[in-house]
Amino acid sequence: MTDSARRPLAVFDLDNTLADTAHRQRFLERRPRDWDAFFAAAPHDPPLAEGIALAVESAAACEVVYLTGRPERCRRDTLEWLAAHGCPEGRVYMRRDGDRRPARRTKLEILRRLARAREVRVLVDDDPQVCDDAEHAGFAVVRATWATPSGALRQAQEGEGRT
Repeated sequence: MTDSARRPLAVFDLDNTLADTAHRQRFLERRPRDWDAFFAAAPHDPPLAEGIALAVESAAACEVVYLTGRPERCRRDTLEWLAAHGCPEGRVYMRRDGDRRPARRTKLEILRRLARAREVRVLVDDDPQVCDDAEHAGFAVVRATWATPSGALRQAQEGEGRT
């Protein structure tokens, strides 16, 4: 067994946990929502210092992995953003293109799958429903409260299963 296989996991969300999405919320506030523009603007997200620092700190004791509701088609931009902002290297779990289930369901499913093989030490996420469901399932959670909440993003996560 490799050293990384024995280390517990620290699981980090991206949007409004590590990356500040405020500049692209306008694409979700109009009708119809402009999902292509919303995701195309993601490479320009400013980093959230509190989240980045926690990810770097977590890497000392844990293997850091990323769990996002972003669709798979955003993988390249996401990997480039993580590297550009000094985030620890780690696997990135993304929503399958076309998967419209609520974020709390898709993320909990992946957390449970990860926990079958490894200890999940902590989940860091900004979505209250994701956090509530993860805590109810027995996971330790850090609620990322350092970004300004967005009602449009919450609706997208829960009602439309888009991020």
